[in-house]
Amino acid sequence: MGPYFNSRDKHYKDPFGAVPCGAEVRFALADDTYYGCELLVLREFAGTEDTCALPPAEGGFAGTYTAPAGGELCWYCFRLTDVDGRCVWYGKNGVQDAPEKAARWQLTVYEPSPAPDWFGRGVTYQIFPDRFRRVSMPDVSHMPGHRWLHRGWNEQPVFLPDEHGQITNRDFFGGSLQGITEKLDYLAGLGVTTLYLNPIFEAASNHRYDTGDYRAIDPLLGTEADFRALCTAAHQRGMRVILDGVFNHTGSNSRYFNAEGYYPEPGAAQSQNSEYYNWYSFHPWPSDYDAWWGVKTLPAVNEAQPAYRDFIFGDQDSVVRHWLRCGADGWRLDVVDELPDAFLARLRARIRQVKPDALLIGEVWEDASNKIAYDCRRRYFTDRQLDSVMNYPWQKAILRYVRGEDDGTGLGVSIRTIAENYPPDVLQTVMNILSTHDTPRAINAILDPRDGDRAELARRHFTAEQLAEGKKRLKMAAFLQFMLPGMPCICLLYTSPSP
Repeated sequence: MGPYFNSRDKHYKDPFGAVPCGAEVRFALADDTYYGCELLVLREFAGTEDTCALPPAEGGFAGTYTAPAGGELCWYCFRLTDVDGRCVWYGKNGVQDAPEKAARWQLTVYEPSPAPDWFGRGVTYQIFPDRFRRVSMPDVSHMPGHRWLHRGWNEQPVFLPDEHGQITNRDFFGGSLQGITEKLDYLAGLGVTTLYLNPIFEAASNHRYDTGDYRAIDPLLGTEADFRALCTAAHQRGMRVILDGVFNHTGSNSRYFNAEGYYPEPGAAQSQNSEYYNWYSFHPWPSDYDAWWGVKTLPAVNEAQPAYRDFIFGDQDSVVRHWLRCGADGWRLDVVDELPDAFLARLRARIRQVKPDALLIGEVWEDASNKIAYDCRRRYFTDRQLDSVMNYPWQKAILRYVRGEDDGTGLGVSIRTIAENYPPDVLQTVMNILSTHDTPRAINAILDPRDGDRAELARRHFTAEQLAEGKKRLKMAAFLQFMLPGMPCICLLYTSPSP
C-alpha cells in the first residue's frame, strides 16, 4: 500500500498539534513496503536536524520523539529504507528521491506560558473611539492637527484625498471616553467581557495611529481621569480594557518628531540636539527619513534605541507601565511584525511585572506560528513573546465560505491548519474577527466580490434584497465566529444621537 501518515490523526501523531518544550511525541507510519524508517526533525532556529529511529510496529513503524528543551519551530519528514538499503524520503507530497524534495510537516514547540485566564471568555468589543458615542460638541480649535468636527453624527467621513492628493483624516465626530463609560451597561447586556480600544492617545488624525503624545489622552476623548473612571466602571462590571499600542512609528506632528512645530520643545525634525533625534533614522536630516511603508506622516522609530525602549517599557513610569497602573488590562500591538524579537520579549516581561495577568496580543494577518517578516522567522509562540493574535486567516476563510466561493474545503483546511500550528492556549484565545478598523464591514465584504473594496463601495448602493441576503450570510459567518475556538471580537458602531 505504500507509506501513509496523517499529522492530524492521533493514531499517527500524539498529542495533536503543537507541543510544550521537552514533550514526548509518538509518531506512527503505516507501511508494508519498506524495511526501515527514521523520523527526521529539522530544528529551524537551532540549525540542526534530529534523527529518531521508528522501530517496526503493527502495520508499519512507531516510536517516540522528545521535543527540544527550548522553544523551536520544527519541520519533519520520514526517511524510508528498502531491503537493499536504498533510501527515499516521505513528506506531505508523497515519496521523493531526495530529502530537499520532501514537503515537511510543521511541529511547533513552545514555552508553556499561557495567556491570562480572563481572556478567551465572553466577547471582545472593539471600539473606534471617535465613532462610538458623543456626549457634547467640544471646541476643537485648540487641539492638535487642524481638526474639525462633524455636526451631524451620521454624516459621511472624509476619506478621499484633498486638493493636494493627501488623505489627512482631520475630520472628527467627537466620540469620547465618557461616552463609552455611559454605555457600559449596554455592552454588558451584549455579553461583552473585554473592551479593545483603538488608539486613545493625543494625535493629529481621527484614527490616532499617528501618536502625538503617548503620555496624554487625546483632548477630544477626555482626560486621564476619564480613562481611570472608564476602567474602574468596566472592572465593576467584570470587563477588562485593552489598549492599542502603536510602537513602530509616531506621527510626524508628534511631541517627538514635531514637524510642524506644534509642541514647544524641539523634536527630531527641528534639531539634531533633540532628545528624540536618535529615535529616528534620517538620510539626510531633516527632509528624508524612514517611515512606516513610506508614509511620511508616520516616521518609523528605531526600536533598538535604549532610550526609546526605556520610554516605552523600561522606566518605572514608562508608557506601558503607566497606563496599566491607570487601569488598562493589556495591550494589542499594532504592526507587531515590525517590532524586533528582543523588544517584544522585554515588553511582555515588563507588563507582567506590573500586572501579572496583563495581556499582550499582536496584529498578525497570516499564520503567526511560522510568519516570516522582513526575511526573519518570527518567534511569537515558540518564545512566547505574545499571548495571542488577531485571527485574520479564519476571517478570510469564513468570508470566502459564506460568499459561496468555497464549498467548505478551504475553510476546513484553514481551521485545521491554525488548530494544528498554534499552542492550545493560544488557540483558545485567538481574537476571532469578521471585520476590524483595517477591513471593510463584514456585510460589505460578503456582498462585494472584491472583498468589500472601499473605493468601489463608496460608489455603490446595495438594494434591499441584497442587504437582506447579506444579513442572512452574515449570521452564518457570526455562527462560525462564535462557535470556533477563540474569543469572538465584534466591531460595531453605537449610533449616538447628536447633541
